[in-house]
Amino acid sequence: MEDVVNHWRGRRVFLTGHTGFKGSWLALWLARRGAQVRGYALDPPTEPNLFTAASVATVLDDVRGDTRDYAKLESAMTEFGPEVVFHLAAQPILRRSYTDPLLTYSTNVMGTAHVLEAVRKTSSVRVVVCITSDKCYQNQEWAWPYRETDTLGGFDPYSSSKACAELVCSAYRSSFFPVSRLNEHRVALATTRAGNVVGGGDWSQDRLIPDLIRGFQAGRPVLIRQPKAVRPWQHVLEPLSGYMLLAEKLLEAPSQFCSSFNFGPNDEDAWPVERIATKLAEMWGEGAAWTRDSVPSVHEDHTLTLDTSKARRQLGWRPRLGIEANLEWTVKWYRAWQQGADMNRETCVQIASFEQLAH
Repeated sequence: MEDVVNHWRGRRVFLTGHTGFKGSWLALWLARRGAQVRGYALDPPTEPNLFTAASVATVLDDVRGDTRDYAKLESAMTEFGPEVVFHLAAQPILRRSYTDPLLTYSTNVMGTAHVLEAVRKTSSVRVVVCITSDKCYQNQEWAWPYRETDTLGGFDPYSSSKACAELVCSAYRSSFFPVSRLNEHRVALATTRAGNVVGGGDWSQDRLIPDLIRGFQAGRPVLIRQPKAVRPWQHVLEPLSGYMLLAEKLLEAPSQFCSSFNFGPNDEDAWPVERIATKLAEMWGEGAAWTRDSVPSVHEDHTLTLDTSKARRQLGWRPRLGIEANLEWTVKWYRAWQQGADMNRETCVQIASFEQLAH
């Protein structure tokens, strides 16, 4: 994270999904580092939401639109003339992919194709970072972490849509943005696959941390579907730091980094769901508790961890926070929001604290 103040100053960044959880954090961080950001997204997906709570609209050019609307997307991108594109817009909930698979595929697959096609029409773009998911791998339920060279796939519509998004990116890179012709098209394209993120401001349905926080605030035990499932938990700022670092590397040496990168926690921070829930309840206090949901659920992978050695070796990236610190920061954020604090300030304080750790 070298030159945290000036590396992005004045750089024009087009960010899809800026009204979402990760997109809002990234928008605030880019603005803090001096970037000129145009966001393109639908309205915030929940109420409450981080975009509103942290006043994200005050730090960027806020454009509302659907990535499935190609004409509007292309117009918004070409008119702005960005140098860097971060594509985060997605249907991100696994369980929703079972109830609305067509929305999931049209958003995650065709939305990605639309973004890349708009990039083709925008001569100013030099770097594209497409965010997919750790769920893009064909899960074999084995004990060792997945590497970027492992087979893509997915049991459910969400997971397979993310694998498809990776294939779309690969096809565009091979067909339109090949590394061998960078001097002609000048577009460096990479994808990222991150684990389960933890952090303040997430109110999504059917996600562990938001479900726990809602239950704790309501004073009722929280139903947990898969307590034994193991996931690569990390604070939201961990992968975001990787996305930004990757974009910086692509700007500096585009031919070296046009590929896929995993961003996940240290091996010891891949905890089962029940351990996360128990630790978070302990930190929250006030009799917070959880119990197992006995109602049969949709299929979910049992074990999923990531090998991040490529990002560590090639980018110099590594996790900064352990899982307990991640949860402490998360509880602190929600407590501050509950008490009516200035959440733009509180969120930016956590970003600044993370930057200090990175140095």
